[in-house]
This record gives sequence, C-alpha cells and structure tokens, in this order.
Amino acid sequence: MGSNLSMSDKDLDNGLTSEVSDKPSREAIIRAGVAGGLAGALIIWIYEALIWVGAQHLMPLAGIPRNATGLVFGKGVQESIGIWAYVVGTGIHFVFAIAWGILFATIWPYFRRRGYEATFVALFYAILAWVVMHVAIMIASDNHPNYYDPVVIIGGFMSHFCFTVPLALIVKRLLASQPGR
Repeated sequence: MGSNLSMSDKDLDNGLTSEVSDKPSREAIIRAGVAGGLAGALIIWIYEALIWVGAQHLMPLAGIPRNATGLVFGKGVQESIGIWAYVVGTGIHFVFAIAWGILFATIWPYFRRRGYEATFVALFYAILAWVVMHVAIMIASDNHPNYYDPVVIIGGFMSHFCFTVPLALIVKRLLASQPGR
C-alpha cells in the first residue's frame, strides 16, 4: 500500500507523443512563402489570361509578362527595351509574388493560433496587397490604370484573390504544426 501512484504526463505516455511546435522555423516560413508565392503568381497570370485578355480584351496575351515593366518604369521604358520588357516584367512579377508569399507565411502562424481560416485571412490580404502595390505603382510611375474606375478596382481585387487564396492554402499546408526539433 505504500506505492506512489502519482505520475507525470510524460510517465503516462512513456515519451510516445512528440512535442508539437507552433512556431515554424525561418527556413520553413521562407520555403512555404516561396512555394505559395510562386503558385499564386502563376494562378494570377491564368486569371489575367482568362479575364483581362479573353473576356475583357484589355491586352494581348503576350502583354501579360511585360505588363509589370510598364507599370513600374512607364510605357517609354517598356517599349525602349524591347524583348527585355518580358524578362524584366516576369522578374518583377515573381519577385514581388515571392515577397508577398514570405510575408504571408510570416504572419500566418499568428492567425492560425487564433483559429482563423487561411482563406478568410487571404481575402483581406488580397485587398491589402492590391492597395499597397497600386499605391507603389502610383508613386513609381504615371503609367497606371484609372484606380478610381470601379472596373479596375473590382478586377484588381479579383485578380489578387486569385493570388492570395492559393498562396494561403499552400502556406497553411506547408506550415501545419510539425513535430518539434
């Protein structure tokens, strides 16, 4: 009758459960952000091809990769560098998409801990991204669409939803709680 029945949780599971870390490593955040950003960048281009080119006839299909060059540096630069406008525009598109992806992956654990769904956060993130990107474009160049036009605003938000929702789902999956290290 003199046995000690008090045991800790660790004694009960004999160390069979693993510790779960809620804070992903910097490497995991960057990896998830890059993967999500690249996927979002490709999907937003698919949206632009279907909607801006196919449905609205706003530009030719070949205009999509070089669009960022004109938005950032102006039409004059876009035209003067010829084929390089495609390379520069593609680089701008993917660098910014990756940066937005890493930023989302950095803030996602905060929202996950509070019980928010990734797609819900992505909707607000899309609006924030659209506003920040377009304010930056307005500062960088005078070659931008009329941002007071409801068609431009709605089309911009929709394209950014097509970017942030897949981004968020990929980040959510890649940053799911992992066994502690």
